[in-house]
Amino acid sequence: MKLRPIKAHRQEPVNTPGAKGARMRMLVGPDDGARSFHMRQFEIEVGGHTPHHQHEHEHECLILKGSGIIKSEQGDRPFKPGDVLFIPPGEMHQFCNTGEEPCEFICLIPAPKACGCG
Repeated sequence: MKLRPIKAHRQEPVNTPGAKGARMRMLVGPDDGARSFHMRQFEIEVGGHTPHHQHEHEHECLILKGSGIIKSEQGDRPFKPGDVLFIPPGEMHQFCNTGEEPCEFICLIPAPKACGCG
């Protein structure tokens, strides 16, 4: 079993082209022996965003702090703390911090070998 505060995990910048002011922590992942799912925490600075992208796996996200919009195939949709998002496989999406404080969210994805995408 693992029990560790979020802030105790190493934070890395998101260096994917198209990202601005986004950082990620791997909270539960391959180093922990997680074979089915990975849990990540993202922080996006004011005016920052993740890349506009898509991939073969789904996401489940929980907004912890801040506000913004998620660009999706259904248009721009606002989000706030406590909102839960499901992003299906293959859907274009981008998190944009349009608020006045950093945005933080938890993101769950299948482990690459579990979904056959790695």
